[in-house]
Amino acid sequence: MTVPYNPDNLFAVKCWEVEVRKTAKRTLIARIYQPQGTGPFPVLIDLHGGAWSRKDRYANEPMARAIAASGMLVVSPDLRLSDEAPYPACVQDAHYAIRWLKHNAREWNGDITHFGILGSSSGGHVAQLIGMKPHDPIYAAIPLPEAQNVDATAAYIATRSPISNPVARRAQAERKGNKEMMKKSDTFFTPPETIHEGNPQEILDRKEKVVMLPMLIMQGGHDDNVIPEIQEKFAATYRAAGGDCQLEIFKNSEHEWTAVPSPEADLSHEMVKQFIAKQLRTLQKKAA
Repeated sequence: MTVPYNPDNLFAVKCWEVEVRKTAKRTLIARIYQPQGTGPFPVLIDLHGGAWSRKDRYANEPMARAIAASGMLVVSPDLRLSDEAPYPACVQDAHYAIRWLKHNAREWNGDITHFGILGSSSGGHVAQLIGMKPHDPIYAAIPLPEAQNVDATAAYIATRSPISNPVARRAQAERKGNKEMMKKSDTFFTPPETIHEGNPQEILDRKEKVVMLPMLIMQGGHDDNVIPEIQEKFAATYRAAGGDCQLEIFKNSEHEWTAVPSPEADLSHEMVKQFIAKQLRTLQKKAA
């Protein structure tokens, strides 16, 4: 990076949209958030949530815009939803989008040297899978002919309420009698046994060979969807496996607090920026 990242910066942000790729049912679009400055700027991909079944590139707009204003090129792509294609389709979309973004970032004044991933809820689940298994051939199945040598590796992962253990999360929905949430899980993980393959907690429990990136998990203390205990267990397992995992509990917040204007939402935006700044400083020192 030409200019060190400063989370206290405040740039004007230009937004526009570009086509990522066409699927059998629609065109996946990405929203670009570009700081208006000299740059080049570090690059972050933002993966949307929605229980794998809803939402799109606009889902995390407040967070994406706040981070872009601090001096990062942020790109939020659409991902296929479970009624279009079950697991691992949206993971494959995100893997493709990362490679596509790396290939195109220079055109948008981005520097991919220390590329980062941001994910919310089910997007956090996808971020964890790709962060830990960037070279998995199943996730890398969609070819990008114009950039065959570009991979999906990242330098860090920041998440909000990630579904770190979809088995435990479905069990929570069953305990609550939340049939709609159970249906969303069952629709995505089809056939049912794929819930174990695509389970970050179980991947660690099985001691699979994974990449241990620095990870931020922000979790709502009042979240009854992905409960805090799920994140606490995952963070402990991740650390025991040698990873750096910063878990922050927002005591009075529910599942989607970062998208609703509030002091807690502002704090979450600042926390992500500070986490990114720390990772970039560390990486730059190592490279010096």
